[in-house]
Amino acid sequence: MDVIQVTDEFNASYGLVGLRRRSVLRLGLPLWEVLDDRERTALLGHEFGHRVNGDRRRSFWLYSAVSALWTWYDMARPGHHGPVVGRDEVSVLVRFGAVLGRLVLRGVAWALYQGLVLFDRLTSRAGQQAEYHSDVLAARVAGGEAARGMLAALLLPDSVDTAIHQIRAEERGRPRVGRARSRRTEDAPAPDLLWERVREHLASVPAVERERLLRLSARDRSAVDGSHPPTHLRIALAAARAGDGDAAVTVTAAESASIAAELAPHRARIAAELMAG
Repeated sequence: MDVIQVTDEFNASYGLVGLRRRSVLRLGLPLWEVLDDRERTALLGHEFGHRVNGDRRRSFWLYSAVSALWTWYDMARPGHHGPVVGRDEVSVLVRFGAVLGRLVLRGVAWALYQGLVLFDRLTSRAGQQAEYHSDVLAARVAGGEAARGMLAALLLPDSVDTAIHQIRAEERGRPRVGRARSRRTEDAPAPDLLWERVREHLASVPAVERERLLRLSARDRSAVDGSHPPTHLRIALAAARAGDGDAAVTVTAAESASIAAELAPHRARIAAELMAG
């Protein structure tokens, strides 16, 4: 692994970038924090599985082409055309040129977006098969139950958002002077408190609500994004692997502590960003 990017997303991804095909793992900390060690192993097994499962979307040429298209689209799309020029600052001819330039950029953005849509349609089937293969690898690496738990967590991004919003509102509503604070709040650093509260919130989600989300996923065929198969089908596949034996990879307490120490600065940074809103 060449680069690990820790983000504030409730997701994770893996790809090869650049002429040197450097491997990049994007690790969404909100997702990582709500998983246990076995489920984290399943998550890494899934992402690393993309390198060995024949996922053509992550080949050098296709991955680079799509990345370039997204970059160009982001530059050309409406809202990224620079500052608005005041009426009294330039001549009518210059203003007309600026308006014409925006129209041209809108056309370019539309063409680039259609190219991205076409690429997604052409690679959708192969990409979804690659996701299933990576889920199977995750089950082999961490065990079927761990893979199922990791995938089930993907149904809870709204619950995580709700928890973060509640914690943010509570903290902003607390008086800054002379307020009574619990012993746990005093002892726990702010980042640890945030992630602990998020985990507590998810643990409080009743089984009936989790089952409702699973049925809703099946009804709507909802997925992490357009490149992934429906989450309920991925969970069913992982559940079928639950009896395949013990996990091939286990994390020791020392290894878990080492990972936590390495992520500590990122936990503090992202917690501060999320609390700031």
